[in-house]
Amino acid sequence: MTAPESSPLRALDLLYGRLATDTRYDLARPGYSAQKVSFCVLLNPDGSLSAIQDERDTTGKKPLARLLTLPGQAKPPGQGLNPCFLWDNSAYLLGYKPEDEKPERTAKAFAAFRERHLALESTLADPDFTAVCTFLRTWMPAHALEHKAHLDDFAATGFGVFRLVGEHAYVHDRPALAAYWERLELAADPDAPRGQCLISGDADQPLAQLIEPAIKGVSGAQSSGAKIISFNCDSFISYGKDQALNSPISQASAFRHATALNALLAGPQSRLHRVQVGDATTVFWTGAPTVTESLFAAFLDGHTPESEDLAQDETLRARLGTFFEVLRTGGGRTLDRLTDDATTPFYVLGLSPNAARLSVRFWHASTLASLVDHLRDHYDALRLVRPPGPQNPEFPAAWQLLRQTGRESKDISPLLAGPFLRAVLTGAPYPPTLASAVIARIRADREITYLRASILKAFLNRNHDKKIPMSLDLTRPEPAYRLGRLFAALEKTQEDALPGINATIRDRFYSAASATPSTVFPRLLRTYQHHLTKAAGERGMGLKVNRERLVQEICSGLADMPAHLGLEGQSLFALGYYHQRQAFFTKADAKPAEAQPAA
Repeated sequence: MTAPESSPLRALDLLYGRLATDTRYDLARPGYSAQKVSFCVLLNPDGSLSAIQDERDTTGKKPLARLLTLPGQAKPPGQGLNPCFLWDNSAYLLGYKPEDEKPERTAKAFAAFRERHLALESTLADPDFTAVCTFLRTWMPAHALEHKAHLDDFAATGFGVFRLVGEHAYVHDRPALAAYWERLELAADPDAPRGQCLISGDADQPLAQLIEPAIKGVSGAQSSGAKIISFNCDSFISYGKDQALNSPISQASAFRHATALNALLAGPQSRLHRVQVGDATTVFWTGAPTVTESLFAAFLDGHTPESEDLAQDETLRARLGTFFEVLRTGGGRTLDRLTDDATTPFYVLGLSPNAARLSVRFWHASTLASLVDHLRDHYDALRLVRPPGPQNPEFPAAWQLLRQTGRESKDISPLLAGPFLRAVLTGAPYPPTLASAVIARIRADREITYLRASILKAFLNRNHDKKIPMSLDLTRPEPAYRLGRLFAALEKTQEDALPGINATIRDRFYSAASATPSTVFPRLLRTYQHHLTKAAGERGMGLKVNRERLVQEICSGLADMPAHLGLEGQSLFALGYYHQRQAFFTKADAKPAEAQPAA
C-alpha cells in the first residue's frame, strides 16, 4: 500500500479514479456534472408538448429533486445569459418564472436557449433533438400560463430536462448527442494557457482558468456552489496570471478533484463520507475500499450497535460492534478483524464556508492503523466512571463533546472544531479553549455532567500529564481536586438534611467556590455543621460519623485555602466534585477507585 498523500487536492484527484469505477457513486465523466432536476418537458415525436412532469423523488417524507448527470457544469452566477445544453431552469426552457420581477430578462433567456439549440439542428441531425428544436421554434412563453399550477409547484426550483413520449432515456442521454458533447468538451482549446499542473505534476497541460465544477454540499456555503481555489481581486494578479492561473491546475485535474469532492459531499453515497463537526463540514475516505470507511460516518455521528435507526441494518450493527471491540482492546493492529489492511491511507478534510469560497478548516492524512490508535488514545483519555443512560455514551461523538461548549449548537466557536478534531486524529494536545469553554458552561448552569467531566479529564491528562484515574482517587494531593470533593460532600450533607430541596449550594455557590475558594468555603463549612446535625437526626448517627470522617480525610490534605484557581485548578475542582458525587452512589462492595489505572 502506498504512503498517504500530503496534499488534499492530490488525494482527491486520485480518489476520482477509484470512484469512477464504482457504480454506486454515479460519478460524472469529464464534461458533465451532477445537477438537481425537478421537472421534465415531455414532448411528442412531432415536437408538440405532451406534458410538464414532476421529476422529483417522492418516495420520502417530502419530494426532493433528483440528482442527474447532465452535460456541462453548474450555471455561473451573474447577469449574463448562459443557456445550457438540453437542460436549464424554467426561465430558459419555457420563458416562465414564478413571481417574475424581470419578465424582459426571462424572455431574453428563453430566446438565448432557443437560438443555441436551433443553431445546432442541422449539425446534429438527430430525430429527438429535432423534436426539441421544433418545440422551441413553436413554443410561446405565454403558453406557460396554461401550466402555471405545475410550474409554480415542482418547476419553481431545480432544473428541467427533455424526454420524448414512449422513451425512457432523456434527450441529452441519446448516444449521438452524448458523443457530440464529449467531442466538444474533450477537444483541446488552442487558446488555453498551458503549463505544469500543481496537482498531477504533468507538464504542458491546458490549464483551468476557473475551477469547475463548483463545490456543493458544504453547510452554510452558497447553494449554487463555492470554490476552494479562487482569486477575484486585481491585487492577486502577478506576471499576468489572473483567476485560477495563480495556482496552475490542469483542466483534467481540476475536474477530477472537484467531482470527487462533490461525490463525498452530496453524492448518492455521501452518508458514508460526510459528517458535521461544529461549523466544519467534514469528509473522509480511504485510499482503497475498506470496511472502516463504510462505517466511520455512523461512528462519528454517535451511532452504536444498539441505535434504533440501525435496527434494520444487521451488517452495519455487527461491523460497528467489531469496531468498538477494536477500540476497546487491540487498536490498529487488530483491524484484520474487519478484514482491513492497517496500512491503507486514511484522509479527513474539514471545510467551512467563506462567502463564495471555502476555507480548509483542517486536513489530516494518515493510515487506518494510526487513525484507530489515536481514536483509542482519545477515548482512553475520556474514560470516567459512567452513570447509566444513553446521554452518557461509552464512545461519545465529536459533536456530542463540542456540544458541551455552548448553550446551543450555534454557540460553539467556529475556531474550536478544527483544532479539536486534529487533536483526536493526531494525538496532539487538546485546544485549551475546549476546557475553558466547558468550564464557562459549568459556571453558567452549574451542571457537571459525565461528558463535561470526561472532557476536563482528557484535557488534564493529555495537556498537563495529570494521570487522573477513572474514578475517585483518595490519594490525590492537589488542593483544587480536594476542594471539589469537599464541595460535593457539603452538598450531599445538605441534600441529606433537606430531602427534595429545589436549589443546593451548587446552584448558589459553585462558580465562586471553584474560582475563589477562600471567600466561600469558610461560610459553607459553618452551614455544613447545621446540615450535618439535622441529617443525623433524620438518618441516624452512623451518617454523621461517616460524613465527618470523610470531611476530615479531605481537609487533612489541605494546608491552606487557595485564593484563586485558574483553568487547570477549576478543571481539577470539577473532577474532584464529579468523582466524589459518583462515589456516593457506588456500592460499598465496589473496587476501590484508587486501584484503577489512570487513563
